[in-house]
Amino acid sequence: MSITSLAVFCGSKPGNNPLFAGHAAELGELLAKHKIKLIYGGGSAGLMGIIADSAMGNGGEVKGVIPKLLLEWEVQHRGITELVISNDMHERKRIIFSLCDAALILPGGFGTLDELFEIVTWNQLTIHDKEIYILNSGGFYNHLIDHIELMKKEGFLYEEAQKRITIIDNPAELIKYIS
Repeated sequence: MSITSLAVFCGSKPGNNPLFAGHAAELGELLAKHKIKLIYGGGSAGLMGIIADSAMGNGGEVKGVIPKLLLEWEVQHRGITELVISNDMHERKRIIFSLCDAALILPGGFGTLDELFEIVTWNQLTIHDKEIYILNSGGFYNHLIDHIELMKKEGFLYEEAQKRITIIDNPAELIKYIS
């Protein structure tokens, strides 16, 4: 599958493991190098800011989507190609996902998990058929992956999670799937 735009959902904090920031920077560089537009939450802090800065610094194109609420907190990135203002968090997710060909989840907190599960649910309900990837930096998502397997084992999923989600361990691995 060749894509031209990738939605990236990730933390607005950098996390404690330097690998997370390293992977975000590497991903931004790879997207720019492969002429894949980064579509993300429009923030300037944390992993969000790192990936946007890296993509922009390497000549890439970056489109952010940020809700009005976060504009009031002045966390928007002012150095990206384009910033779209959404009315709320729900509209933000819809816009981001409408603009991308596939999605990638990096380490993050509650918001990142919310975004992951909403897009997987939309996929399962055939609202879209876009590929979804999880970057399991340093095993960050091991427990979540195990829990998803438990949900299947206990009879709560209609199919194997691997039909909806591809797990990768480093940013370079993504390129073989999307280019």
